[in-house]
Amino acid sequence: MGNIFAGSEIVELGIQIEKNGRDFYSTLAKKSKDPSAQEMFRYLAGEEEKHIAAFQGILDSVTKYELPQSYSGDYAAYMNALASEYIFTQKNKGEAIANSTKTERQAIDLGIGFEKDSIIFYEGMKKLVPEHELGIMEKLIAQEQDHLRKLSDLKASL
Repeated sequence: MGNIFAGSEIVELGIQIEKNGRDFYSTLAKKSKDPSAQEMFRYLAGEEEKHIAAFQGILDSVTKYELPQSYSGDYAAYMNALASEYIFTQKNKGEAIANSTKTERQAIDLGIGFEKDSIIFYEGMKKLVPEHELGIMEKLIAQEQDHLRKLSDLKASL
C-alpha cells in the first residue's frame, strides 16, 4: 500500500501544492506574451502565496492533532493515493512544468487541471484537519474554485 500520511503530512502536501502553484504561475507570467494572461498568472501566483501562509497556520495547529480513529486506515490510504497521483505534491515541479508549456492555451489548460486537482485534494483534507480549521479550508476551496472559473474565462477569451 505504501506510505500512509498523518494529518500534518497531508497539510504539508497542501503547502507543497501551493508552492508548486506559485512557481508555475510566476514562471508563466514571465513567459507569456499575452498581457491578459500575464496579469492573470501574476494574480494567481500571489493567491498561491497567500494559500501557503494559510496552510502554514493550519499546520501549526494540526501538528498535535491525531487523525480520528475512523479515518486512520482507509481514509489515509485514499489521501495517499490522491497525493501520489498529483504531480504538484512533488517538490520543484511547478517551474519545470511551466517551462515545458508551448502556448498560453496549453498553460491555461494545465492550470485548470491543477486547480481541479487541488479542489479534490483539499476537499479530502477537510476530514483530516481540526474542526476549528474547517472555515479556512472552505475559504481555500472557494478560492481555488474562483481560480478555476477565472482560468476558464481567460481560455474562452483567447
